[in-house]
Amino acid sequence: MRIILTLIVLAIFIIFLLSMLRGWRQRQRRQEKVLAPFPVPPAAIGEPELLPELTGMYFGTTFAGNWQDRIAVGDIGHRAEATLHATSQGVLVDRVGSSPLWIPAALIKDSRVSPGLANKVIPGKGLLVITWQHGDQLLDTGFRGDDGDVYEQWVTTTRNLKGLKK
Repeated sequence: MRIILTLIVLAIFIIFLLSMLRGWRQRQRRQEKVLAPFPVPPAAIGEPELLPELTGMYFGTTFAGNWQDRIAVGDIGHRAEATLHATSQGVLVDRVGSSPLWIPAALIKDSRVSPGLANKVIPGKGLLVITWQHGDQLLDTGFRGDDGDVYEQWVTTTRNLKGLKK
């Protein structure tokens, strides 16, 4: 009897995992129809950075205004340890184990400190969120730095890349 119950629980667990995988793949297909390919980072940033690099965790990218709708195209939806770099050309999210995410300065619309993104609410300092234009879509990219005390410097610097006021 125990073996049968164990097999039933195992089958339910496997069905649950397969359903999650199916949902993620459907989201990828749906988003591939509306999202252009992501910008390719320049071969070398080449300029002095505007701020010291910020290490931390890339939390994800969502459609702006919908903090729960994570982008699943490619590996953009994968959380990863990362280093954030800011130059006058844009912001580079250099992710460990995943492709880098490049946000050209011309596409940055705003930045802010937010309590959550991509289905995660972060206590304390929250996340640094950069809103940027990608094709016809506005996206929010979230990053939790190891040093949350520098978020306001990052907000000011990224807003100044486009001449935005604080």
